[in-house]
Amino acid sequence: DILWSVRMPQNWNGTLLLHSRGWSPVAGQPAVAPAPLVTAILEQGYALAGSNYGAGGWSLAEAVPAQESTIAAFTRRYGKPQRVIAFGYSMGGLVTTALVERAKPQVDGGISFCSSMGGALGMMNMGLDGAFVFRTLVAPDAGIQLVGIDNDQSNGRLVSAAVQQALTAPAGRARIALAGVFAGIPGWTQADMSKPLENDVDAQFEQIIRSFPTGVFLPRTEQEQRAGGVFSWNDDIDYTMLLNQSGRRSMIESLYYKAGISLEDDLATLAAAPRISADRNAVDYMRLNYTPFARPAVPLLAVQAVGDGTTSPSLQRSYAEFAPATLMDSQYVERAGHCSFSIEETFASIERLEARLDSGNWPDLAPSFVQHEPAPMLRPCFQGYICK
Repeated sequence: DILWSVRMPQNWNGTLLLHSRGWSPVAGQPAVAPAPLVTAILEQGYALAGSNYGAGGWSLAEAVPAQESTIAAFTRRYGKPQRVIAFGYSMGGLVTTALVERAKPQVDGGISFCSSMGGALGMMNMGLDGAFVFRTLVAPDAGIQLVGIDNDQSNGRLVSAAVQQALTAPAGRARIALAGVFAGIPGWTQADMSKPLENDVDAQFEQIIRSFPTGVFLPRTEQEQRAGGVFSWNDDIDYTMLLNQSGRRSMIESLYYKAGISLEDDLATLAAAPRISADRNAVDYMRLNYTPFARPAVPLLAVQAVGDGTTSPSLQRSYAEFAPATLMDSQYVERAGHCSFSIEETFASIERLEARLDSGNWPDLAPSFVQHEPAPMLRPCFQGYICK
């Protein structure tokens, strides 16, 4: 059953903030916002609401109608809001993106935090690329599964053991870095460590490895069960071309040079390795649940940390490249880690979207945000465009 929850402030300002939670293995109890934010948001006069989607896992099929039902239930009980702003983190940011892309959206705008807004197909294809490179070059005989995975946890243990073994040799380290680049892991991922200098390839590698394998071997078992088969593919992928497009080939060349191994030989090995094909029906399911159009119907603000090793910042960059700038604004905070925004950054995001809704234009850059361009998304996939 779908459960929903509401928190009302003492003096409601008329705006409802609709919270979409991130991935959870079970439906659980509804959360109106991350716990540290609830009191601060209520004190500013906003009402809060959210549902548990009625399902766990990759529950995009259930989440969007459940969230729209929550708005309707709120309206029946408390009256029609003057404005509804959707917001969510990680998978909840993708749910938010889906809500603002509806043909007749029931929200006035959305804020997508640390989001997988590059969509199900593109994000998981990037993960497949990194996993394919790792297994092919580092651990071909370790029994690691790339798709059709029986159990993510047991497969993850095989990956972790292979990673630890590979780290003992410079060649293994260079190849892990190559896999991380294809998966979109940035060169800064740890909140408790300083941002590496642009030319410090060794420090960037240390950051990549700390988000490996969780940033590469993304959970697939439950998603494949929902989709009814394998939905990721690399049949016709040219990994030499992708590396050239990544903007990080020089970093990889430096690590390979130090390791005394040939990058060209490894790229030839990848080119000759057996590839993975997807089931068309499974692809269609993941396209619907959810691969964005990059065409929001109402204003959408996306906010990401510069150094998120779990949800690649390249996903947000790619969405912004396809979406109209009048309706979509992409901002970054100078921080590493996944979904660890401060209360001040959260309110700066709400204020930015409200300013756009009030004036019709995006305001100038606020001090909470920084200019940043992540590495490109190497496997962009949006509805209505070519899926690479």
